[in-house]
Amino acid sequence: MTENRNYKPTILITNDDGYYAGGIRKLISLLRPFGRIIVVAGEQSMSGMGHAITIKTPLRVKTVSKEPDYEEYICNGTPVDCVKLGEQVVIGGKPDLLVSGINHGSNASINVIYSGTMAAVIEACIDGIPAIGFSLCDYGLNADFSHVDEFVDKVVRNVLHHGLPEGICLNVNIPSNDSGPIKGIKVCRQANARWVEEFDSRQDPRGVDYHWLTGRFENSDVSEETDQWAIDNQFVSVVPVHYDLTAYRALDEIKKWEL
Repeated sequence: MTENRNYKPTILITNDDGYYAGGIRKLISLLRPFGRIIVVAGEQSMSGMGHAITIKTPLRVKTVSKEPDYEEYICNGTPVDCVKLGEQVVIGGKPDLLVSGINHGSNASINVIYSGTMAAVIEACIDGIPAIGFSLCDYGLNADFSHVDEFVDKVVRNVLHHGLPEGICLNVNIPSNDSGPIKGIKVCRQANARWVEEFDSRQDPRGVDYHWLTGRFENSDVSEETDQWAIDNQFVSVVPVHYDLTAYRALDEIKKWEL
């Protein structure tokens, strides 16, 4: 997008931690000077919902605030629902930018698959809207966002000015404030890591089994070109993401099969 000092871009903001979360409150405060802000966020946490949509119950949007250049709404749906409703019902057209977050916790590496924060970003990207997901590598409810201003500002300004390639969105992860000073921003690839899942199995007082999903994060990808390396070494990671899941390198091999 070419910069125009007299033009106020419409920015749609959402998250997966709920409208009350500290991360989205911080994001709203940072983005209000940029233009017209429309917030459509969930009434409860939808963390880990991925790209889920609501199809079996009605969706409702409640107005929280409506003033010049700022509107805020609460939705009973998922982050992807919030994007769809924000665009089609609240705005009645495409915003200039979608920003999701700031998530309480990392969305680096394989986490992007499970993330409701990034699902909202990818949904906007599918519809041709420039989109950014911001995450802070601190899962605490009272996470410290005091050091993120400079990095959010830089990324948002660059996307508004340059735009993004078709079908591409950004996954931005910021190290926590208690890990030391941040060294800068590193554009990198997603680390090839995974969660090794385990279940904590118990019985309720009636003798019925139930299970809590737990696990540990394992990363054997030690390349300095990855988002996980960047975060571990006090860099903000910026990963270009696309929604085309085709494994192009396998096409020729699979075509050789006797199908």
